Amino acid sequence: MHGMGTILNVVLIICGSLLGLFIRHRMKENLKETLMMVCGIIILLLGMSGTMQYMLVIVSDSLHTTGPMMMIISMVLGAIIGELIDFDRRITAIGEWLKLKTGNSRDPQFTNAFITASMTFTVGAMGVIGSIQDGLTGDYSTMVVKSILDGIIVMVMASSMGKGALFSFLPVGITQGMITGLAHLAAPLMTPEAIDNLSYVGSILIFCVGINVLWPNKIRVANLLPAIFIAMLLTFLPITL
Repeated sequence: MHGMGTILNVVLIICGSLLGLFIRHRMKENLKETLMMVCGIIILLLGMSGTMQYMLVIVSDSLHTTGPMMMIISMVLGAIIGELIDFDRRITAIGEWLKLKTGNSRDPQFTNAFITASMTFTVGAMGVIGSIQDGLTGDYSTMVVKSILDGIIVMVMASSMGKGALFSFLPVGITQGMITGLAHLAAPLMTPEAIDNLSYVGSILIFCVGINVLWPNKIRVANLLPAIFIAMLLTFLPITL
């Protein structure tokens, strides 16, 4: 069944969040604070490892960097476009709207938890690649791995940050569902080089999310989202960056 991967991902995010919220009510405040730090460290390391995987290569027993110009151009242009459109303000408005509609208006962490979890689970390459595989062939094995990882991470997020993390299932379900549905159109654009660039820049954004968990509101990560698409488009230029 096409789309099963996204369905599984949504279900495990909800289950992980509910388990985290169940634990949250039985935790002391200092444990919640420590878990939030742990969550930030986990996200930082996930982003850092993903970035280093594509940034550093071994050539003749020497360590070299690869794609620095692609990364710089993508991040700079992405930041300019993102700031002009102000995705951060728009996503924050969605979070505030959800907070009111779900009866969580008194939860000061709701919007931050929603944005943090949503960004963590949607900007990575695994969801894009897995959704395309699911849409083209019905193979959702990649999505199974992503779903398990998301379920574990969101459990920690919900236990430390609250209910907002639960509602990250909405952007995950919408974005991955759309990619699965449009897989036949997206597949020609997902060349190995485009996927590598997506993974490279997407991992940098995940790293930035981790920074925001440890040091709140330092980076408007949502305004950097266009960098992912620019990175993919740069692979179709006649020159190598």
